[in-house]
This record gives sequence, C-alpha cells and structure tokens, in this order.
Amino acid sequence: MHDKNNPIHLASARQTPRNAGRPSNMLKIALITNHPPPFRIPVYECIARMPDMALQVIFCSPREPNREWELPPLQFDHVFLRERFVARGDNFIHNNVDVIPALNRFAPDVVVTTGFNPTYLYAFFYGLGKGIPHVPMTDGTDVSEQGLSRWHRMVRRMVYSRSPAFIAASMGGQRLYESYGISPERCFQSCLCIDNELYARITESGEKKFDLVFCGRIVPDKNPIFALKVAQEVARRLGRKISILYVGSGRQEADVQTEAALLPDLVDVSFSGHAAQHELPALYASARIFLFPTLRDVWGVVANEACAAGLPVIVSPHAGVAGELVIDNQNGFVCQLDVPMWAERVELLLTQPAVYRRFAERSRELASRYTFQHAAAGIVDACRYAVEATHPGKLAPRDQRKAG
Repeated sequence: MHDKNNPIHLASARQTPRNAGRPSNMLKIALITNHPPPFRIPVYECIARMPDMALQVIFCSPREPNREWELPPLQFDHVFLRERFVARGDNFIHNNVDVIPALNRFAPDVVVTTGFNPTYLYAFFYGLGKGIPHVPMTDGTDVSEQGLSRWHRMVRRMVYSRSPAFIAASMGGQRLYESYGISPERCFQSCLCIDNELYARITESGEKKFDLVFCGRIVPDKNPIFALKVAQEVARRLGRKISILYVGSGRQEADVQTEAALLPDLVDVSFSGHAAQHELPALYASARIFLFPTLRDVWGVVANEACAAGLPVIVSPHAGVAGELVIDNQNGFVCQLDVPMWAERVELLLTQPAVYRRFAERSRELASRYTFQHAAAGIVDACRYAVEATHPGKLAPRDQRKAG
C-alpha cells in the first residue's frame, strides 16, 4: 500500500473552484482519473473555458511512480485525493475513499470515470445512488482488453449496463464498447493528442542528425532492443553506419547500451535521457524516421509527436495508433515485429526521397486532425448526451448554447 506526502499533493489538495460565481444552470462535470498526464491537461483547460461548463477533475495521485512528467500549473478546477494505491508491476490500483466527500462538495450533474480501480467504482456507485448519470471513459481497445479475466468483464458489464454514454480515445475503444452490445450512437470520441502547432513551429536547419529515433520509456514492453536490431540490419543493407537516437529512460537502458557497444562499426547510438515536453519537438526534428516497435500500447502519444514533427512512422500492430493515426503505406508502415521487414521499410524511406517527402507530409496532415478542441468536445458531448438521456429537458437545446 502506498501512502506518502507529496509536495504537489499538499500544495494542490484543495483548489478554489474557478467556476465559483458562474450561473447555476451550467453543466457540472466531475471527471475522476489517475493523475494529470501532460497531453490531457490542455483538454481539461478547453472544457474549463467553455461558458456553460463547470468541470472539476479529481485526481487519485499527483504522479504515479513510473512517470517523469513535468507538469505545468493546472488552469482548471481540480482536487488531489489522499494518495493511496497498490502497485502491481507497472500498474497502480488506486483506492481513494475520499473521492465520495470530494464529489459531495462539488455536487456534479454527471460523473466521468476513466477505469475500474476501487476509486472509480466508489464514484460510480455515488452517482448511482444519487441518480446522477455516469460516463465511462477509456483509452483501451478491443485488442488491449482481450486478456481480461471473467471477473473484470463482469464488473465492466455491470458498470456499462448502468451508463447512458461512453467515451473512447480511438476507434478501437468504440469497438470495445460495441463488443459489450453498446450502440455506436452512445459512443463519443475524445482523441489523445498533443500540441501540433508547437511541433510545426520547429525550424529545421541543415541535415537531420539521426536516421532513426526511438522515444519512450526504455523498458521491455516498448521493445527498444528490437529498434537497435533494425538499425543494425539497415546498416548492413546500405553498407554504411546508421545513427539512432534514444529519447527516454528506463530499466533496460543499460541493456541497450551493452548491445550497442557490440556494434561500433554498424550503429551510432545516442541517448538523450528523459526529455522535458518543451525539448521533444527539436529531438524529433533531428531524426528522419520514428520507430515504434511496442509490444503493447493502447494508443501511443509518441506517434502523435512524431507525426506532428513530420516523421514517417513504422509501428507494430500492437499500438492503438496502427491503422488510425499511422496508416500503412501512407505516412508509415504497420509491420509485424520482424527485423528484416522493418529494415526493408527503413531502407525504402532512406533511399527514396520522393516517398519520404510524401509520407512526411501525410504524417503532418493526419496529426492535425487530433486536437485538444476535438478531444474536449467529445467529453462534453458525451456528458450532455448522458444528462439529456437521464433527465430529459434539463439542459438548454444545443442551438441555444455558445461554443467554448
């Protein structure tokens, strides 16, 4: 059991609601989630700026131990619960009973939860007891949840059967909901996204320094050694040394360094370590191709970053972005984890400038569709649908509302 004092928690446990003094007929949304990831913070800020919305985000924790995010000030109403969780490998099971008094203080019109930890179930039952509609929100997909136990599926069926609307981060998430018999009209999308404009503003000067870039936690699930083997095979095919940049840190970093030391004539490997959010655009811009050989990722925001920076992406089919943000033979390739196959695709992109330019332009185009505004609209639309379905006539007609 984890329960510790945290400076972020102590400083932010009780925020003065930004919604104080707003009209009482606005929609009050309580959203309960693990912790504040950088790519979701701007989405919450978009909702908070909407004149007919009152959003409070209730966080179970300021930051889970396996994250190194540097967070900006949170410009929306939020609460950090007393940190309490059990670690199961890289997963953290939150158990915050104080979510109930937090919800009581805010008195929401709709409750959104982002998982099935005890904290989320407390919030779900709170809403059920009060007659407040509940909206599940997931980054998961029909693929990522294939291995769930019978117990986990039973809990989901119980929650889903009592929820009028649903939020998914991707089409894979919608397929997941549909597998439980939920109709598409009750499903809304809140995409995972990044600041595309920040990446677009990066000015490239001279040649790119690296052929390849790998960005993410350097842990077995992200498959960093596979990326090194691909670089090695490409070097053999092209008859020259291939350069690869690793951005990130993790327990497998020493293993990658050891493997790289055995290939001094084939691969030039650089390690940037953990990078702050503002450093990432320039790091992506310094490379030609992004390798994403993950063994499991419900989405993969690193692909958003690479695409926004104009990089072709080669991704395994085990990432949610495969087939949605990264489309095979358009802005990259979706490939099984076969080293020769990946090396062949890398060789094509490094030796065919016209193909490379076409893929790079398509990456920027596809990334531009994933915005904070679209993600915020998906959450709001789902919440409005849930309230209108549960309490008809409670909300003003859509055409009488102003856009945020």
